Amino acid sequence: MMRKKSATPNRSFKVADQIQRDLTELIARELKDPRVGMVTIQSVEVTPDYAHAKVYFSLLQGDPVACAAGLNQAAGFLRNGLFKRLHIHTVPTLHFLFDQTTERAADMNALIARAVA
Repeated sequence: MMRKKSATPNRSFKVADQIQRDLTELIARELKDPRVGMVTIQSVEVTPDYAHAKVYFSLLQGDPVACAAGLNQAAGFLRNGLFKRLHIHTVPTLHFLFDQTTERAADMNALIARAVA
């Protein structure tokens, strides 16, 4: 007997993608915290029960620790904005984390350049 494939992972990716787009717009237009500068939402990971979402961000300039504190303090405000935009039963609690991928990539490029030279 053939088992039906679950659509849950695909839905989870769609919800995470929509949260990423909506958060980008909410932060740019409605968040007035001076600690939060030019933020780019890199990715969103949603738990299977949609209770929590890890939001990875990068920062063009400024202090990433202060920015993360500002975003986490505004998480309730941003979640409320997501309630108005998303049409799902449970909007996840947001946890903002600084994404160090771009910094690590720059460090690796510098190491490679030094090794080649």
